[in-house]
Amino acid sequence: MRIERIELRKIHLPYVAMFETSGWRETGSHAIIVRMEAEGIVAWGEAPTGESPFYNEENQKTAWVIMQDYLAPMLMAADLASPWDVTPAFSRVRGNRMAKAGLEFTVWDLFARRAGRSLADLLGGVRDRVEVGVSVGIQKDIPTLLKVVGGYLDEGYARIKLKIKPGWDVEPTRAVRETWPDLRLQVDANSIYRLEDAAHLAELDAFDLLLIEQPLAHDDIFDHAKLKPLLKSPLCLDESIVSPDHARWAIEMNACDIINIKPSRIGGLGDAKRIHDMAQAAGMPVWHGGMLETGIGRAVNVALASLPNFTLPGDISANDRYFERDIVKNPFTLNSDSTLTVPTGVGHGAVVDEDYLDDVTIERWEVGA
Repeated sequence: MRIERIELRKIHLPYVAMFETSGWRETGSHAIIVRMEAEGIVAWGEAPTGESPFYNEENQKTAWVIMQDYLAPMLMAADLASPWDVTPAFSRVRGNRMAKAGLEFTVWDLFARRAGRSLADLLGGVRDRVEVGVSVGIQKDIPTLLKVVGGYLDEGYARIKLKIKPGWDVEPTRAVRETWPDLRLQVDANSIYRLEDAAHLAELDAFDLLLIEQPLAHDDIFDHAKLKPLLKSPLCLDESIVSPDHARWAIEMNACDIINIKPSRIGGLGDAKRIHDMAQAAGMPVWHGGMLETGIGRAVNVALASLPNFTLPGDISANDRYFERDIVKNPFTLNSDSTLTVPTGVGHGAVVDEDYLDDVTIERWEVGA
């Protein structure tokens, strides 16, 4: 298959509420939306970049340049036998994984549409529903936190993840656990702690957590291997796992108990599936994180999360968790069992609202054969 046209759009889509982690705040999506044409088929993808390079080294501006100047021309020049060919086509470009992923997702959608299959089926998905939870950002005080968590539980979410940081960790987690003793609860530090904080982090063991996510540096595996024996709670790596090799190192070093797979962080669905399969073979569970994607990226995430080793609830909440109005006409809604339904139509299943996409587009670029 030869790609005939690629269109990129910078967007700004406001969130319903500001989202705060240990290192940054987000007020809206600054994703890059991809539209692709080949053989009379139109496909869509998303690079869920942020406004700032605080989660990883990329942001909307850097990804925009890399996609235009390098990745799109490479893709236009490639003769693709399958979506698995995209990753090797991009291999000369180091890093820039979100930029790569936005284009790679679109190619997977394209091949699934051409085959008349759902993306979940093409990837090897086995579920018709995927378990999900909600990620709760840092709040101004504990009463506000309890109100926010209670609201999500009332909506039907059965698992809560708390963002934590020094000074906002043990006591907020204690308050949530004491209020809801049976809640499936986990915490996420987004790389803000150091190994010398191990004794403090171990205080979180008292709260029967599903996992503690990425407490140490974003590029660290070595010190996580030292930290793991000092904690009773399962240790999960997120930012540290950016490739199948990184996953292999973490597994061989016994640096974690669980891996959070975000295909946009890893560079695409191909390498995300390789990590899934590797972890499954090692007996290590995985779960699907989120990057506050629009409905396009969310549909890709749900398809991937239907694979068999995604055994913990993902951060793939319903669209209205993030947006008053999304850029798709068929947003995901939460089922009564805290799941999202896996689309069964062709491709990833997102139906793009092109009129509203026009409204939130701040810059547009395209290239044709």
